[in-house]
Amino acid sequence: QVQLVESGGGLVQAGGSLRLSCAASGRTFSGYVMGWFRQAPGLEREFVAAISRSGLITSYAESVKGRFTIFRDNAKNTVYLQMNSLKPEDTAVYYCTADTTSISSRGPLPSYWGQGTQVTVSS
Repeated sequence: QVQLVESGGGLVQAGGSLRLSCAASGRTFSGYVMGWFRQAPGLEREFVAAISRSGLITSYAESVKGRFTIFRDNAKNTVYLQMNSLKPEDTAVYYCTADTTSISSRGPLPSYWGQGTQVTVSS
């Protein structure tokens, strides 16, 4: 079991930046693949980014590639999502996720989820 708590969401103007953090507790953090998903009103949850256990391998949705960066600090049991050049269409609740196997846009949903943090981008 791992518990995930997100922070860092808020209101930002288009073109601005935000950094989301996700603190994990429970079993060994470095044993989990970590990821971020988001859900906008009326839409399904969608994959945003994922990072391997070591932090060396990352993957991104096409819609955020080049603007968002996922990284982790295993010593602090924390994963981050740096979001730059934000657009109004990035507005959503962002969820931190974890799984012992893999996280991707096409696989099963991750096993563990945080409670979510709201990101709102104004035009």
